[in-house]
Amino acid sequence: MKRSWTRWARALAAGTVGLSLIAACSGQSTKGGDSDSASGPVTLKINFWGDFGLTDLKTKYEAEHPNVKIQLNSGEYNAQHEDLQKKLVAGNGAPDIAAIDEGFMVQFRGQSDKFVNLLDKGAADYESKYLPWKWKQSLSADGKTQIGLGTDVGGLAMCYRTDLFKAAGLPTERDQVSALWPTWDKFIEVGQQYTAKTKKKFIDAGTNLFNPILGQQPVGFYDDQEQLKMDGGPKVAFDYTVKAVDAGLSANLVSFQADWDKGFTSGAFAVLACPAWMLGHIKDTAPGTEGKWDIAAVPGGGGNWGGSFLTIPKQGKHVDEAYKLLTWLVAPEQQIEIFKKVGNLPSQPALYSDPAIAEFKNPFFNNAPVGQIFPKMAQGLTPQYLGKKNGPTRVEVENVIRRVENKTLKPDAAWAEAVKAAEKVKSS
Repeated sequence: MKRSWTRWARALAAGTVGLSLIAACSGQSTKGGDSDSASGPVTLKINFWGDFGLTDLKTKYEAEHPNVKIQLNSGEYNAQHEDLQKKLVAGNGAPDIAAIDEGFMVQFRGQSDKFVNLLDKGAADYESKYLPWKWKQSLSADGKTQIGLGTDVGGLAMCYRTDLFKAAGLPTERDQVSALWPTWDKFIEVGQQYTAKTKKKFIDAGTNLFNPILGQQPVGFYDDQEQLKMDGGPKVAFDYTVKAVDAGLSANLVSFQADWDKGFTSGAFAVLACPAWMLGHIKDTAPGTEGKWDIAAVPGGGGNWGGSFLTIPKQGKHVDEAYKLLTWLVAPEQQIEIFKKVGNLPSQPALYSDPAIAEFKNPFFNNAPVGQIFPKMAQGLTPQYLGKKNGPTRVEVENVIRRVENKTLKPDAAWAEAVKAAEKVKSS
């Protein structure tokens, strides 16, 4: 997921609040699950962020497995990863199942000795089920340890408010809207038309422009040799972002914070980058806007933003039970249910031809054919390599973008600050 944007969000970050993207950690116990008593049920704790579609599945699994209780611990995106790292170093306190976003996966798969090798549990049978690149993302460098099974992939589209577009004199049909912005330059031009007409902001946040544009580039922050490559994809994404911010298009909101959530209902912005996992958040946050949203193509064509994995830290006390739950969660029936409920696109391409996905139209988004839109993007992806320090580097660069939005840093001085911040992370 995002996100991550849910998943990378979903899956996505609040720069000025440090390692903050979705919400403060829940405050629940950070220790893994335990038996309630010597003869009582097993409690399995899952740490995640955003909306993985787990609430209804928890009830279903517990009904089918009366000796198992599931504790859902939803927290803030970056803080969950940071907490997991601390618990792995300490050797105790990790959850039974830990969600990890693709942006942090290289960091954690480099510590494969701290996770259960799912290949030892029979997970090799899953390799043929997954998108090849998704399977490899959580596989150790020597190919001998698989630390996670993928839940979802992001894909990219643009979600927009048809009522706000109509009020601005812009087209509202998804194909016509897609034709407005074949490039990011054209997207910014449309944004300027919108703000001139309505005196309102066009996009939610500069960081949520930066991330999808970066996701379209051949190389992100790091190459596969872990060399920082700021002058490539990051420079392209940063320049477009600062151009949009400087043009007054951004509402300067912080992803997954209260004001951002309110913006979906209040009309504080008209469009945002929308990986598949974002759909559930919009639906949950702004239920009164059903039918006012639609989904168009992303400028620049394709890309990916977010996508997650479920892993089992080795220190857990109930590894076998955790693996049974993990494999149940990634089984087709559950993956399809999650897709239809919250939008998270499965990582298993065989499911894309299942009528339950292929023919699914999301009524909340004006019956957009999401079962066609997102699978098409996922199957055509050539994902970036995401370095060991990708997560913290992204956060620091986003900090700089927020300074531009808050007018504490001039646009023409911003790139040098971003490079400086990234180099500091690289050398730390």
